[in-house]
This record gives sequence, C-alpha cells and structure tokens, in this order.
Amino acid sequence: MTFPSSQGAAVWQVVFTADFASEHQWVAGRSWAYPNGGPTNPGDNKLDHLTDAPDHSRTGTFRATRRADGLWDTGLLTTEGSADGFEVRTGDRLEARVRLPVGLGAWPAIWTWRDGDNEVDLFEYHPDNPDLLELTNHVRQAGEYVRDEAVRPGGLVDLGVTFGRRDVVWTLNGAAVFSDGRGVGRAWHAHLIVNLSVCAGRYHPPPDASATELSYTVESLVVRRPQERPSA
Repeated sequence: MTFPSSQGAAVWQVVFTADFASEHQWVAGRSWAYPNGGPTNPGDNKLDHLTDAPDHSRTGTFRATRRADGLWDTGLLTTEGSADGFEVRTGDRLEARVRLPVGLGAWPAIWTWRDGDNEVDLFEYHPDNPDLLELTNHVRQAGEYVRDEAVRPGGLVDLGVTFGRRDVVWTLNGAAVFSDGRGVGRAWHAHLIVNLSVCAGRYHPPPDASATELSYTVESLVVRRPQERPSA
C-alpha cells in the first residue's frame, strides 16, 4: 500500500481494527445520521428501515431484506454511542476491503458522522453505474466520480482515504485516485458508519420487483494513525 506523500515522515500505527461482532466497538441499527436516530430516512430517498438483527451486519456482510410494508430492513453499524466510542481524526487513514453488491437498488457506503455533520465518504456505490465510485468530502464540499475497470458488481476492491488537514486523498487498490485539496481542518473528528441502504428510485433505480435481498461484504476495515518517528 502506498500512503500519501504528505505523511511520508510518519510511522503509521493501527489504532482500530474492526470486529463487527463486537458490541463494544459498534452499535447496530441506529444512527443520528438518520432523523431521530432512525429507523427510516425517506428524505434521502431511502427505503431503509434500520434493524439491529445480527445477521444484517454483525458478520461483516451487510444485508437488506424486503419488508411487507414496502420498506427494507437494512444493516447499519456505527461507533457512535458505543462503549469504545472510537472516532477518526485529522491525519488518520481509513482502509477497507469491500466486495461490492450486485443487485439494483443496493447503496453501500462507509462514511463518517458526528453532531449532524463531519461527513466524509470513503465510498458510495450503485450497481446501475457499474464501474463508478462516489468519493465525497461533505465537510468542505469536494468530491469526485471515479471510474475504474476494477469497480464492478461483485468486484473485490481495496479502498482507502486519508483525512488530511488541507487535503483528503482517496486510493483504489493502492493507487491514489482523487486528492480534493480541501481537507477537513485541524480539529476534525468523527465516528464511523458502515451500512447498506436501499434506493427509493429518485436518483437510482429501486430494487427489482422480484428481489427480496441485497448484500455487500466488508472483509476488513482498519484505521491507521501517523506517529512521529523516534529520534535517532
């Protein structure tokens, strides 16, 4: 893995390794990124009905299953409100290995959130745009659509984002693909969210009428933090 050159003088230390089954690390099925903490968010054109059912998130496979009322039970995990309360902060690097979903309507994402804002998206993906990743810094309003032959429904990709003070840098399979030149500022910090939403149809197609389940898998997720090199 090639890290951004702005951190070339640092030693990277792993400060967080995701264990999705851990109730100390993660809270399931609720987030203040959703109105009133959930379970629904129709204003974002989502069919989500958040659930804390372990088989929808705790294995690292994030699932959505159709409900009788037209919504979908969807898996979401967040460090917000957890016993550990982990937050990423300026200078950190988030890395994840992700198996992208196949079915139309699937809307996977790994992102950050705190106090109604502080959102940076490691990625968003929609299978109707099969080779495209959406990379966004909502803190200082920057983003990019990245197309790559490695990005495809069912594809396995290594994703990374470094939350620099003046520059947020995204990588795909070890290569830098977007540098926003905006950054997140010196004092930024935020919780992690990993989830699978379901599109309601305004911006991307909803699921096929015959579909009953959607899923994607996060095989690994780590956060690295730069440490000063010891003096000689």
